[in-house]
Amino acid sequence: MRDLDLRFFHFWRRHSFSAKIDKLLRIYTRLGDGYVWALMVALIYFFYGKEILFEMVERVIPIVFLSLAIYWFLKLSVRRKRPFDLLKEVKADVPPLDKYSFPSGHTMNNLAVGFMLLAELPHIGWITVLMPITWGFLRVYYGVHWLSDIIGGIFFGFLSFWLGQMIFAFFS
Repeated sequence: MRDLDLRFFHFWRRHSFSAKIDKLLRIYTRLGDGYVWALMVALIYFFYGKEILFEMVERVIPIVFLSLAIYWFLKLSVRRKRPFDLLKEVKADVPPLDKYSFPSGHTMNNLAVGFMLLAELPHIGWITVLMPITWGFLRVYYGVHWLSDIIGGIFFGFLSFWLGQMIFAFFS
């Protein structure tokens, strides 16, 4: 896996974007810091009303708590170094939100919520699944993650969604 991570990392880093596109992609990637969810709340409220919004919030609460618990357990257990910590020629082109690399929280935690929206509102939910995956790959490009961090984030994001749905169903 380490060899694949290094090969993908170097391949992806060799393909640069223009300065304008790079600037836009950095802003886009920062949406994964949580900013996009304020926009999604507003859109759901505007297009679907407060009842659907409150239902979505109620469904997402166990998913978020579970995702964060799994995320921090893995981060603090694995303690994987980020590419910019291991490769002297690499610098972090976007700020990491914590010290360790595995799993990608931008991918995992956002996907956990995104999968819930995909299940409940599929005509808009696909966007909330696509965005975290692209954020993850861009964070590899920007030197703060490995490919396996993104793959792990996808897996554990789906696991968090699935277990969160089970918990919600059990208590409903």
